[in-house]
Amino acid sequence: MTDVSIDPATDLILTRTLNAPRALLWECWTRPEHVPHWFIPRPHRITACEIDLRTGGKFNTTFEVDGNEIANNGVFLEVIEGRKLVFTDGYSEGWKPAPEPFMTAIVTFEDAGEGKTTYTAIARHRSPDAAKSHEEMGFSEGWGTVATQLEAYAQGLAGQ
Repeated sequence: MTDVSIDPATDLILTRTLNAPRALLWECWTRPEHVPHWFIPRPHRITACEIDLRTGGKFNTTFEVDGNEIANNGVFLEVIEGRKLVFTDGYSEGWKPAPEPFMTAIVTFEDAGEGKTTYTAIARHRSPDAAKSHEEMGFSEGWGTVATQLEAYAQGLAGQ
């Protein structure tokens, strides 16, 4: 994993080797037409996605969970083409502070040889209690399911 220090009290981490090339996984993460196909564990779904891929640009999604729509607006804090995305719901576009931020996500993509990618997703929280709450909500299972869905979706694109 590149240049990210981990605080075990506030950071939850998922690392997997995905059977898909880094460039394709990057495309799945950064093009709004792809995000609804993998970004939330099924049967929940994404009903809208807006991406402005630049530092300070929006990363907005709308989830449908059990018939309820949930807006999740945020901004990119760092974009390293093909390698790293950092985004937060602590702010929305225009650097407007969120009233109740949940986390900052750090996602990295590293070549793992033979068309595979080491995929790391970190959920960084404001406090140990917030991290614990996220873990109890099902971070490991949910983000693991999303990684599996991302891999399958990317493999489907590669087969086209």
